[in-house]
Amino acid sequence: MKPTALRFDLPGHPPATITEFEGVRSLHLGTSWVQGAMRIAKPDAIELEYVQMMMMWMLFIEKPRHIVQLGLGSAALTKFCYQRFPGAKVTAVDLNPNVIAICRALFGLPPNDERLNVVEMNALDFVMNPANHGKVDVLQVDLYDEEARGPVLDTPEFYQACADCLTPGGIMTVNVFGDYMNYDKNFQHMELAFDSVVWLPEVHDANIIAIAFKQSPSIDFSELYERAGIIKKQMNLRAKNWVDGMKSWMHDHT
Repeated sequence: MKPTALRFDLPGHPPATITEFEGVRSLHLGTSWVQGAMRIAKPDAIELEYVQMMMMWMLFIEKPRHIVQLGLGSAALTKFCYQRFPGAKVTAVDLNPNVIAICRALFGLPPNDERLNVVEMNALDFVMNPANHGKVDVLQVDLYDEEARGPVLDTPEFYQACADCLTPGGIMTVNVFGDYMNYDKNFQHMELAFDSVVWLPEVHDANIIAIAFKQSPSIDFSELYERAGIIKKQMNLRAKNWVDGMKSWMHDHT
């Protein structure tokens, strides 16, 4: 395959390119930063552990009706949610048409149908739209640009709009990637909009995953570990690590 065939470079947006190494295909936006990855032999699995951690809402919500992904990446989360939650509507929002095109061509993203809707638009416009408020059970936010210095959207207004999109028991997970100075700012802005926010320990290249609750859940760790065992068995995700991370955070912040 010629390198030009691997480029998706509609003008006005960063080009989407791929590299392949030891059976793993990685997505890039014109730089060396990895924006997502897929093991070619297991296209429907979530390859990167920090991306798996974005699914930790499963400890609290078993049957979501509407899952929204802001920032498509390599479509790992969108594909997983679409396949594993057949009762859910799945929406993915990305501003870059090159990313959407490469995910459809080379990362196994299915076409839109009555349950799956991948839309090319600004994530801020999506969350600010009153038509989306109160309609989302799970919001997964993984928004960073080709330089990967930190989240593209991280203002109090953005996180408030995210909270507004959620149903009363809704949950947001966020990848707060980039410079360490971003972490405190994002945490403070999330805390203004959400009832409770928990951060998990870093597992991969400064990717820190936070989980934010519209309403604070009652947490019983024995129940969460039991649920984690079910998630591991059914979905093959390392959910016990999520509970360990939450426990450690709560121990340090109480």
